Amino acid sequence: MRRRVIKRFHPPGTTPGTLAGPVEGAAGPARLSLLTYTAERVEERPIAALSEVAALIRPGEQAWLRIVGHETSVLGELAGRFGVHPLVLEDVANVGQRPKVEEYGQYLFVITEVLRFGRNGTLEEDQVSMLLFDNLLITVEERESDLFKPVLERLRAQGSKMRQYGVDYLAYALVDTAVDHYFPTLERVGEQIDQVEDVLLDKPDRKSFEELHRIKRDLLRVRKATWPLREMASALTRTESALIREGTRVWLRDVYDHAVQVIDIVETFREMTQELADLYLSSVSNRMNEIMKVLTVIATIFMPLTFIVGIYGMNFHNMPELAWRWGYPAVWAVMLLVAGGMAWMFRRRGWL
Repeated sequence: MRRRVIKRFHPPGTTPGTLAGPVEGAAGPARLSLLTYTAERVEERPIAALSEVAALIRPGEQAWLRIVGHETSVLGELAGRFGVHPLVLEDVANVGQRPKVEEYGQYLFVITEVLRFGRNGTLEEDQVSMLLFDNLLITVEERESDLFKPVLERLRAQGSKMRQYGVDYLAYALVDTAVDHYFPTLERVGEQIDQVEDVLLDKPDRKSFEELHRIKRDLLRVRKATWPLREMASALTRTESALIREGTRVWLRDVYDHAVQVIDIVETFREMTQELADLYLSSVSNRMNEIMKVLTVIATIFMPLTFIVGIYGMNFHNMPELAWRWGYPAVWAVMLLVAGGMAWMFRRRGWL
């Protein structure tokens, strides 16, 4: 599947807050599930409509509402039932947004983006939008995936410490998981760089250079996603919103450190690919120089030979040695001596 490079957008002049249709590959009705938990228990159930959410959350419980798919009617209902601003819904539907954090009084709006290698070996993007309320976290994902499977397993585990904290800690765990997904992605990119480097050092060819160019393009996409990701993590640690408890801010600083590490790795890999590109161009230039040197030597050796055969190929009657019995062998001997002497001189001077 061909993935986007820029964000989805409306035609110029469209009213702000207009919702788009479903994203490519995520057609069909949205799938809703509600996970409620306390320190002692956790309960997860699919729901048919957003109208069920309020009645299913008991006093003292924390809740995680997952919406998978960008069904316009479901997203539009978020505005009426939870007071979500139309501009927020527009950013949710128009995937490809920069990771960011925005405060809207009763809730925080967080966008994070994950780049992973798909089955076909190309980078695929997943935008996850989060709405953090006091005791409810709403996440909107483009399509069904195993992106947050580790967090779900931690929540379901008996005696999980995660259930002792509020939904702000759950939001931290989701953001942390999204950032951590970049490490295996970059590890795979590093392996690809090592393979290309081995080929370029051994026998550079055009195919390896094309592979290097593809890696550079992938790194550019990762860099485009990770720089705003760092800004988003920093904004979460610095926000004064009461929805982020003081105990959670310590963990968010760790997310920021991870985002910085990801950027450092990306920049290191970009420098390595540039050096490998320079290495390839230098190797091609050196090979061309060697080829030109050999051809120049051959042409230089044949220049006096061409002169000799040119003189004796004129066949004028009064030319000397035309009737000499040993003239032909003598010309061959002279040409071989000249060629051999020049080759010996070139080799002695290190030109061969």
